[in-house]
Amino acid sequence: MMWVSAARDAHEGRSVFSKKGGGTRIGEKIANVPLQMFTDPAYKGLEATPFVAASASSPFSSVFDNGQSMKRVDWFKDGALASLVQTRASAEFTKLPYTPIGDNLIVSVDGGKGSLEDLIKTIDDGLLLTTLWYIRMVDPTSLLLTGLTRDGVYQVKNGEVIGAVNNFRWNESPVGLLSRISAAGATQWVQPREWAGDVDRQAMPALIFDDFNMSTVSPAN
Repeated sequence: MMWVSAARDAHEGRSVFSKKGGGTRIGEKIANVPLQMFTDPAYKGLEATPFVAASASSPFSSVFDNGQSMKRVDWFKDGALASLVQTRASAEFTKLPYTPIGDNLIVSVDGGKGSLEDLIKTIDDGLLLTTLWYIRMVDPTSLLLTGLTRDGVYQVKNGEVIGAVNNFRWNESPVGLLSRISAAGATQWVQPREWAGDVDRQAMPALIFDDFNMSTVSPAN
């Protein structure tokens, strides 16, 4: 979501965060739980550069903003979209606050608690996914993505992992998934994989989603 969250793209009607009829979806409730997503250079253990240091200009950053101070930015607050990535130039264009992208990303869900193992104990019948890979964009207007599972898919039955299963091809939108969160664990440091880009300092909770779309069985091992 972060890599398609440029405010100018949304303002011009070219992203999943574009508002029908014009403008952006800032202020719209998107998650079905009180989800917080933010950047904070002072976040303990995942401290990041407290000023802009862009090596090139793009919709997400500008060399003309270098040296500008960075502070906490809430991207989602209480489940609602709160901010989109801005340069000073795009902020002037969109008439929205200047909110530069940071070097870390933290997600939490109010009331989320417990480890991944604790969440597994609550599942009657489901799949445990460890990695999503070969991710490709299908539809930018809904942020529909496709990809493969990797590094282990496990069947969960009656609160226990009972064995490994095959890999799958999946089709899902992370924005759509935010409305189908049924449980969340405690936020902890994670290892980002494909599409992480330069934001490699991340903390996220384990999440349970309803009706995740596995489209086909994959022969990949």
